[in-house]
Amino acid sequence: MRKWLVIAAIPLLAGCSFVKYSFSGTSIQPDVKTITIPYVEYKALRVNPSLSNDLTEALKDKFRKLTKLEQVDMNGDLELLCEVTGYDVKPMAVTANEVAAQNRLTVTVKVEFSNKKYPEDDVSQSFSGYSDYDSMQSLEAVEAGLCEEIIEKIVEDIFNATVAQW
Repeated sequence: MRKWLVIAAIPLLAGCSFVKYSFSGTSIQPDVKTITIPYVEYKALRVNPSLSNDLTEALKDKFRKLTKLEQVDMNGDLELLCEVTGYDVKPMAVTANEVAAQNRLTVTVKVEFSNKKYPEDDVSQSFSGYSDYDSMQSLEAVEAGLCEEIIEKIVEDIFNATVAQW
């Protein structure tokens, strides 16, 4: 009797398609096939002319490499709207002479993520990343490297909060 019960249960367990799991760490339902990632808007007061483009491309690359989602220009099952809302430099470590020894560049990105098929997975959140640099250097001299580091962190955080749901 037990043997028949186990044999009858195997097809039921094998047919469970509601389980969300992948080796890339994503939690994307099997019927979600497309994503729209429009150009990241820049709304920060301090200007970095390449940041929006760099951030947009980094997001697209991350989703391309770690998911099987097709990137479409409009009406994706998932939509990732981002805008840079902060780009600030502030002194951090101060010397005995009250001079900044280090400065911190901070980038803040507001994200509106919508899942048209599973709205309970929607995310509305801001993400920040920063990097410190020696105040003896000008921002212009180190900006590209700092932004690359910050973008990598922010993209990882956005990816984890939206499709990895960590």
